[in-house]
Amino acid sequence: QVQLVQSGGGLVQPGGSLRLSCAASGIRFSIYAMGWYRQAPGKQRELVASVRGSGTTDYADFVKGRFTISRDNAKNTVYLQMNNLEPEDTAVYYCHANWSAIRYWGQGTQVTVSS
Repeated sequence: QVQLVQSGGGLVQPGGSLRLSCAASGIRFSIYAMGWYRQAPGKQRELVASVRGSGTTDYADFVKGRFTISRDNAKNTVYLQMNNLEPEDTAVYYCHANWSAIRYWGQGTQVTVSS
């Protein structure tokens, strides 16, 4: 059974930081491209960042320089370090695993940036 279990998130003030984690089980983690998506109320889900099995990363323009995605293949875990958060970053964040068109999603975690 494949599981992507997310942790982290919560309420933070503008300019603050949060770290999201996503622990995978039931997949050969190292070969999967891992990513983080987000969905704000009334908006479509959008890609935030991704990291390939090789370690190559990619970021949406709106998080470049603020967010960092990383993975630990020994722990089957992917992380999203979010710094200098803005109210516009408020959304539900989803972990995503993709390999050869096989896709899995985490359960989602709320991130709220507000004073």
